[in-house]
Amino acid sequence: MNSTQPKVKTNQDREPLLRVDSLSIAFGGVQALNNLELEIQSGTISSIIGPNGAGKTTFFNLVSGFYQPTGGEIFFRGQSITSLPGHKRGALGIARTFQNIALFRGMSVLDNIKLGAHSHLKTGVFGAGIYIRLAQHEELQLRETIEREIIDFLEIDHIRNAPVSGLPYGLQKRVELARALAMRPSMMLLDEPVAGMNREEREDTARFILDIQEQWGTTILLVDHDMGMVMDISDQVFVFNFGELIAAGKPEIIQSDPAVIEAYLGREKSDISRHIKTQ
Repeated sequence: MNSTQPKVKTNQDREPLLRVDSLSIAFGGVQALNNLELEIQSGTISSIIGPNGAGKTTFFNLVSGFYQPTGGEIFFRGQSITSLPGHKRGALGIARTFQNIALFRGMSVLDNIKLGAHSHLKTGVFGAGIYIRLAQHEELQLRETIEREIIDFLEIDHIRNAPVSGLPYGLQKRVELARALAMRPSMMLLDEPVAGMNREEREDTARFILDIQEQWGTTILLVDHDMGMVMDISDQVFVFNFGELIAAGKPEIIQSDPAVIEAYLGREKSDISRHIKTQ
């Protein structure tokens, strides 16, 4: 396989929000990512596609701090975050959702969402014990902000007090999106945000992603197998295969890239448009 990896720069005069240099990780004798290099500009929607096992979720785990690379560096806003733990990356403005829903099922929708914003509270656990009134006031303000800015925005007002365990799958995914948004991130990593959804739920989620980018100015990086959504909403698309970046560019370029057709779609070029239209 060609080891020369493409890199996208939408504006070389601007410091990218996220940049990875020669990023690598191996598990035992398996090279999950190999010398990966890519850049994400602020305020964009970017997607990562590729076959199962290509390294997409591994990349998310590296950026969010769940894994430590065996080589290379990760830069966020020009600062190396390679050695930072996950919670400190969250405080810097990186939030993520998961391929498998990671909500607290015994808690209500509102309480799950509030957990995403607790890193911004000025009164920590120790402070709350001393300044009870201040903590209560801050908690009330947090609830009002979430209800006004996030619950209404994502159209989940009717389930705010419902336990998440009783919600349909699509609404649970939306609650997880709300919790990530409550962190007030500058970048959101969305791991298969529409997986398992019906057509209406996929369309709603795509609309919410576009609105988050447009109205909140949040940079979006997502992984998904829904080619229709990826090509419709993305500013740029990165294609992984066997832990390497084999193609990068605007959706219309990626759709006709021979390496993508061979490695990801596994079909003739004439079939790509039909594949996308059926999503």
